[in-house]
Amino acid sequence: MRAITVRDREAGVGGLALTELPSPHAAENDIIVQVHAAGFTRGELDWPGTWTDRAGRDRTPSVPGHEVSGVVAELGYGTTGLTVGQRVFGLTDWSRDGALAEYVAVEARNLAPLPADVDHVVAAALPISGLSAWQALFDHARLETGQTVLINGVGGAVGFVAAQLAREAGARVIGAGRASDRHAAGELGVHQFVDLEGERLEDIGEVDVVLDVIGGEIRDRCTALVRPGGTLVTIADPPTVHPRAGRAVFFVVESKREQLTQLINRLRSGRLAPLVDNVISLADAPAAFAAGARGRTIVKVTSDGKPA
Repeated sequence: MRAITVRDREAGVGGLALTELPSPHAAENDIIVQVHAAGFTRGELDWPGTWTDRAGRDRTPSVPGHEVSGVVAELGYGTTGLTVGQRVFGLTDWSRDGALAEYVAVEARNLAPLPADVDHVVAAALPISGLSAWQALFDHARLETGQTVLINGVGGAVGFVAAQLAREAGARVIGAGRASDRHAAGELGVHQFVDLEGERLEDIGEVDVVLDVIGGEIRDRCTALVRPGGTLVTIADPPTVHPRAGRAVFFVVESKREQLTQLINRLRSGRLAPLVDNVISLADAPAAFAAGARGRTIVKVTSDGKPA
């Protein structure tokens, strides 16, 4: 099968290459997915799981891309709940080969059924951003109607979805980002926008929840904004400064079928849309990412069963 692989950690996205690999094997409780579309996050080239398996053994060349949408091609021994030919989407395992390939092996529990009226490209843009936003707001921060949430990085994939989920939940949403994100924030209906390049975060006052996808100094400055009993949630890196009378939480997103289903139901009803800036083919992916493809880029792997 065709796949995008990485071999050299130091090379970064410049080390992505289109290669031929053997098709994956379906282990117990696995599903082999014929990939139609996949999402790639540049940051995953810094994740340990991209380069070693769970036992710490080198597993290069490895296939990146952990968001997948496609069709079930094969079931491993003992796999239940999904069937061959069924459309699915979800997250691939962090320490196994990903979805920038024509086929990928995924634990069945990490996938959810994909309705026929949802495009694979749109579905592949949803798992990491959607699950990260959902788990940050509702599992960890326990956001409630009437509360105020500050979303750092509102113009990015996670912030884009989080703003929509928070507004639907009845929260007052403050979005923070670059000046160029102001228009997008307005389209999302945020109640206030803070330009991190020219305005002071500290002027917004106290908030109940901070969702941070930026980390570093911006995240640390936000701790002073968390009102007593509030929560700062970050997916960037573990916080070094904590709110004086609140909580600080760092987490790694998990694939949960019931949450994927909640997200896709909102998408189908028009209440939610993921961010998609560019769509490229598998063959074009190495050059596009090496050239610095900007925005949320989804890789279209197959179209009607044929190479895209």
